[in-house]
Amino acid sequence: MSSKNAVHWLLIWHFIATFVILQCSSQVVGEESQVPAMFAFGDSLIDDGNNNYLSSIAKANYYPYGIDFFQGPTGRFCNGKTVVDVLCDLLGLPYLPPYTSPGLNGTRLLGGVNYASAAGGILDETGQYLGERFSLNQQVLNFENNLNELKTLMGGERNLSQYLARSIVVMVFGSNDYINNYLLPPQYATSYNYTPEEYANLLLNHYTRQILALYSVGLRKFVLAGVGPLGCIPNQRASGLTPADRCVDQVNQMVGLFNVGLRSLVQQLNTDHPGAIFVYGNTYGALGDILNNPSTYGFTVVERGCCGLGRFQGQITCLPFSVPCLNRSQHIFWDAFHPTQAVNLILGQRAFTGPPNDMYPVNVQQLAQL
Repeated sequence: MSSKNAVHWLLIWHFIATFVILQCSSQVVGEESQVPAMFAFGDSLIDDGNNNYLSSIAKANYYPYGIDFFQGPTGRFCNGKTVVDVLCDLLGLPYLPPYTSPGLNGTRLLGGVNYASAAGGILDETGQYLGERFSLNQQVLNFENNLNELKTLMGGERNLSQYLARSIVVMVFGSNDYINNYLLPPQYATSYNYTPEEYANLLLNHYTRQILALYSVGLRKFVLAGVGPLGCIPNQRASGLTPADRCVDQVNQMVGLFNVGLRSLVQQLNTDHPGAIFVYGNTYGALGDILNNPSTYGFTVVERGCCGLGRFQGQITCLPFSVPCLNRSQHIFWDAFHPTQAVNLILGQRAFTGPPNDMYPVNVQQLAQL
C-alpha cells in the first residue's frame, strides 16, 4: 500500500472512530435510552459497590445482600435493586458502575457513574466512626476527576456541554447526617451545638454549595431526594424511645425540617437558574404512604427488618451468611436501615411517573424529555 493510500485510510478510520465516540453517549446505553447518562451521588440507599474498595465497616458485598439481584452481592445495601437501578431500567440506561470499580474508564463512563458511598453524608465528619467513606464533598471531587476523560471521549468542550446538560443527576443525602451524626451523642456534638432547625439549615447550606458546584460544570437536570421517615426504620424503632407499634416521632419531625427546607431550596434554585431544572423527590411522603397503607401495596410486615438481629431485627444489621426472611416481597424493610427491593420498585416508579406531590415540579420521565 502506498503512503498516500495509507494516509487516506488512516483519515477514514479516524473519522469513523470519532463518529463512534460521539454517538456512544446514546448508543452505549442502548437505543431506547431517554437520556445520555445518569450520575448518582448519595449514601447506602443507592451505593452499588463503592465501599467495597474502601476500608470501612459499612459494606454489603456479602450474602445475603443481593440474594434477589441477578449479580448476587455487589455492595448494594438491599436484597435486590436500589431506586437508582429502577430508574436506570425505566430510562433505558445500563446499571451505573461504581466510581471505585477497577478499570472504570473509556466508554464505560458514558452511561453515567455512581459515586454514592455508604455512611457518607452532607457533612464531611458524618459516619466517620465507620471508617472510610466518600462524603458529598468528596463525591463531587470524584465526579470532577472524571470530567477530563469525558471531555476527551466527547471530542471537545461543546459536545461535553451538550452531554452534561441532557444527563440526569440523582442526589440522595441527609439520612446519615441524622442517624450517623446528629442522633449519636456523645460521639457527635452536633445535637448539643445546634437545635434541629439550626442543624437542618447547616445541612442545606452545605448541600447548596455542592449542588451549585455540579451546576457550574454544566449539569442541568437535578433530582434531589428528601429524607424518608427515619423514625420508622427498624434501627430507630429498636431504640426503645417509643411504644412498639409507633415510629419515633421526634426523629421524623427533625427530618421533616430538612425536607421542608430542601423543597424550598428547589424552588429557589429553579428561580435563580432558569436554564436548569431542579426536582424535589418526596421520599418521606411516598414511603410514609406505604407505611400507613401497607396492605394496599401487598406488605404484611411493617416494623421489622427481613435480615438482622435484636428488637425488630434492627439492633444489629444483616451479618454475613445470616438467614433472611423468606417473604421478602412482604417486608418494607430489608435490614435495620434500608428498604427491600419491593419498596424500591414502588419508589422508583413513583419518581418516574408520579404526580407533583411525589416529584416537584416534574417527575423523572418529564425531566428526561425537557
